[in-house]
Amino acid sequence: MRRKVQYIFQDPQSSLNPAFTVYNSLSDSLLIHGVKSKLERRKIIGEMLEKVNMRADQMDLFPNEFSGGQRQRIGIARALLVNPEIVICDEAVSALDVSIQAQVLNLLSSIQKDNNLTYMFITHDLSVVEYISNRIAVMYLGKIVEMGEAEDLFSNMFHPYTQALRSAVPIADINHKKERIVLEGDVPSLMHLPSGCHFHNRCKYCTQICKEKEPELKEYNINGKKYFVACHRAHEKLIDLEVKSYE
Repeated sequence: MRRKVQYIFQDPQSSLNPAFTVYNSLSDSLLIHGVKSKLERRKIIGEMLEKVNMRADQMDLFPNEFSGGQRQRIGIARALLVNPEIVICDEAVSALDVSIQAQVLNLLSSIQKDNNLTYMFITHDLSVVEYISNRIAVMYLGKIVEMGEAEDLFSNMFHPYTQALRSAVPIADINHKKERIVLEGDVPSLMHLPSGCHFHNRCKYCTQICKEKEPELKEYNINGKKYFVACHRAHEKLIDLEVKSYE
């Protein structure tokens, strides 16, 4: 399982040991998975660094000799060394400048196609989600509130939390303005969750049922595909649109 599932960490600075060279940081996973020859490990690491647009000879440098974008490329190379099937990307570009984010996302997309990889991409940035994801699950306080194919989710967005996330994505076009949805109140503690819908104390559409009953994640049929929403008010809207639940 460890060989099939690998991880790209959020912070490219703290995810690399400052006392280790790139080779030292990357070679252990190869050694653990049976590559005993140091010469062979150097060859594999060199080839992988070149795949992430770095030079093979940079494996003998230390993390402080690289930029943030380069350190994240090293993290990507480390995740791909053992040819995994699934790569979990935990806010993999949030610590990078916007221009570097684009480079890393393009690199991840290219590697995904070349290696037939599955990514689980965790992020708060819906512009990143829209670019890289095929299927999206929006979560609030540890529970899925809306889920579907990327195209369907960005066309609909029935849950108020999803709508608020979408409104926070900046738009470069000065001629196109959109209303920012500012959520009131504080995020509840996971130790003391509110009754009913956990989002109700921040939702402007909240009614009495939202305060009393936790909404189920219901399955609908939108454009012939499965779509999931956990919201009492969204359910009313979906019924109005004659989109039938699978209950």
